Parts: sequence; C-alpha cells; structure tokens
Amino acid sequence: MTTDAPQRAFPFLRLNERPGKPRTVGLTEIRGPYYTSFGPDHLLDLLDSVGPHVDIFKFPGASMPLMSETTLRKFIDGCHERQVEVSTGGLIEFVLTRGPEAVDKYFEAIKNYEFDIVEISVGMLAITSDDYLRLIERGAKAGLKVKAEIGIQFGAGGTTSIEELASEGQGDPGWAIARARRALDAGADLIMMESEGVTEQVNTWRTDVPAAFINEFGLEKVMFEGADPAVFEWYVKNYGPEVNLFIDHSQIYQLECLRAGIWGTKSTWGRVVSYKG
Repeated sequence: MTTDAPQRAFPFLRLNERPGKPRTVGLTEIRGPYYTSFGPDHLLDLLDSVGPHVDIFKFPGASMPLMSETTLRKFIDGCHERQVEVSTGGLIEFVLTRGPEAVDKYFEAIKNYEFDIVEISVGMLAITSDDYLRLIERGAKAGLKVKAEIGIQFGAGGTTSIEELASEGQGDPGWAIARARRALDAGADLIMMESEGVTEQVNTWRTDVPAAFINEFGLEKVMFEGADPAVFEWYVKNYGPEVNLFIDHSQIYQLECLRAGIWGTKSTWGRVVSYKG
C-alpha cells in the first residue's frame, strides 16, 4: 500500500495539523485482543478506516501464546501493510518465570515473527534493576525497538482491585524516573508509564507523576497509558495533542477527534488547538 494518506472527507474544514507517519510525537498505540476478543479481519478492516491515526498495535502479553502462528502472522503482516508497527505486550514477565533459555527463545521468536517493538515490563515481578537493564540491552541487540514500561505500583499489569494494589504500597516517583533514565541509557527507545497507581485503580490521581516524567524526558520519549476516555482527555488537555498515548482499539476516533480539535467534552470542546508558524 502507498504511504500517502488518502484525501480526507470535508477537506475545507481546518483541523489541527498532525505530523505524518512515521511520527515521533502524538503517537497512538492501540491494544489488541484481551479485554475485547477479536481477530485479524476485524483489526484490518478497522485500520483501513483509521490506519493513518494509528502508529503501533500492541498484543497484550497473555493473548499471543493462545493464537495459531497463522493468526499471529496475519495480524502482523496486515499491520505492516498499513504502516502500523507491531509491539509485544508484557509476555516477558511470564517468559522470565520459565528460565533463561525461554528468554533467549522468546527474543528469537519475536524477531522471526517480525515484531518491530518489544515491551520490557516487570510490574508483576520482583527483579533487580540490573536484570531489567539486561533485558533492555538484549532487545536492542536483537535489532528491536525497546519500550520500557515503568511504574510506581507493584502488581501493576493485572486486573487487580484498588484495595489489593493499595495494600502493596506505591514506589517513589523519583526512583521511577531514575530507572527510566537508566533504561534509555541502556538502549530503550520509549518509556511507557504504567497507569496503575497513577490514573488507574487508585482513589486519587497522581498527576504529579506524569508531570515529573514530562519535565525530565519531554513528550517524545514517554508514552502514557490512558485507556479510559477521561484519562486520555486529561492528558491532551494538559499536555496538548502531541502527547503519546496507549488506548483501546475501540477509542481511536474519540482520541483523534480530540487531537484534531473537532470534538470533546465541555472542558475541551474548541480548546485543543495547534499553531504551526
């Protein structure tokens, strides 16, 4: 397929300008089948409609080993044909429990399946910082882009209740920022800030945490999980339409209308604007 975006409908209506793909800011990553079950035909039909607004398709970690290779490759090949990169989810956390040999085979497999990005997440595991960095280096050496997931909440990544997560306690945001810096130095291309403990499964949002990450790294190096519309609206309202966001695949139009300045709620309608001087 051509990389040129097709002429949009109603071209006379001015929208906020968005950089074309490949982008470095304003990235939209969408979640694959897990909370909602669907197959590659559904996704590819969706991308034929909204593909210009999607940068990355992520397989939630638990789903990949349940698929046939034919299905997995159909997802991946279809995304690549539509200029959408493909990322693993947090399957590395399960792989680590199977030993070092399984880790080596995992990196070989995702390279052979032609994944573009490997996510390194350890929210459910107690692991040393050095081991975490070694995994990032392993992904970079395999020729993959590395997305390092960083959070302040132990036990993040599962559908755990607010009470259960609260009983685990939260980590120090300063420590999380230091770990993110070491991850970038070790070869990570992007930091994914885990939402648990910040805007998800928490009684009061920790808005200080994303502010600290953006102050430290800027918009280009950080992606924020915002699968609740109220969350991604808050990010756009506070940090503008070029903030990088991970959302559910069902929310692409809602987010892109917000980025483009077309629509929104009472607090954002008509207020999301861009200026390209």
